[in-house]
Amino acid sequence: MVLLFFPYSMKGFIKMYQTEAKGTIFLLITALIWGSAFVAQSMGMDYVGPFTFSAARDVVAIIVLIPVILLFAEKRDDGSYPPIWQQLKPDAITLIGGAWCGLTLGIADTLQQVGISMTTAGKAGFITAIYIVLVPLMGFFIGRRVRRIIILCVALAMVGFYFLCINGDFEIAFGDLLVFFCAIFFALHILVIDHFLLKKAHGIKMSWVQFAIAFLFSATLTALFESPTASILWAAKWPILYAGGLSSGVAYTLQIVGQKYTEPTTATLIMSLEAVFAVLAGWLILGEVMSAKEIVGCILVFMAVILAQIPLPSHLFGKS
Repeated sequence: MVLLFFPYSMKGFIKMYQTEAKGTIFLLITALIWGSAFVAQSMGMDYVGPFTFSAARDVVAIIVLIPVILLFAEKRDDGSYPPIWQQLKPDAITLIGGAWCGLTLGIADTLQQVGISMTTAGKAGFITAIYIVLVPLMGFFIGRRVRRIIILCVALAMVGFYFLCINGDFEIAFGDLLVFFCAIFFALHILVIDHFLLKKAHGIKMSWVQFAIAFLFSATLTALFESPTASILWAAKWPILYAGGLSSGVAYTLQIVGQKYTEPTTATLIMSLEAVFAVLAGWLILGEVMSAKEIVGCILVFMAVILAQIPLPSHLFGKS
């Protein structure tokens, strides 16, 4: 009996392993794209201003997400698909959620883009990663229970931030400070997404609505402070296409598919490698080099990010 069952159990195990491996690969590619996007964002500043770059990136993201929405469209009871305009049209809660998500994302992207123009891609990647630690901390202030380990993670992240950003005169570079504020808004963005998904908002439709609102936010700043031309936008086409198409469109889709096959904690750990890939991409492509002090800061931030996601025994670090 055992021998008869063994081949089928092995087949099931292999199939499960292959499925989990597929999810891991998708999420690794997602982290790689997001990490290397910091380089694209940095290179884009050679051609256009930060507000223009963010606005153009949002337009590309909207265009890329339209076929994604159609790909994940649900069939009618008769097996047919509704008209395209109905597939793209958000319901009321998705529209409201997308508007709030777009506002927080627009602020976060703008702060990050301006900050990247004043710091390195590698440092920006690790400072941005602090949002993973900030999400549960900010959740505490809206009534969510927080594991005590998060207190240690916040302390580690802040010490790491100190080594990364504070110079010998105990001053912080303005660009690094902007990226830190960007991490705060990215954390808020995650909480806003969670809030509206619990209200049954449509995830992918909410995403394109948020990019539309983020575009309006960035376009307004562009009109007020920058004067882009078609020629400079064309010169910056590859960084814009990479950041908007791959980072926002393709990576978002890979994240959705990858998380279907991966346990949430594992998925977050894999995607936190975005910070590591940002440093590697900055070194390989832009020739960025970190000092020993900055490397220590990166290690401490990465440790905080990892510890914030690893489930530990409740008797060691339970909920506060």
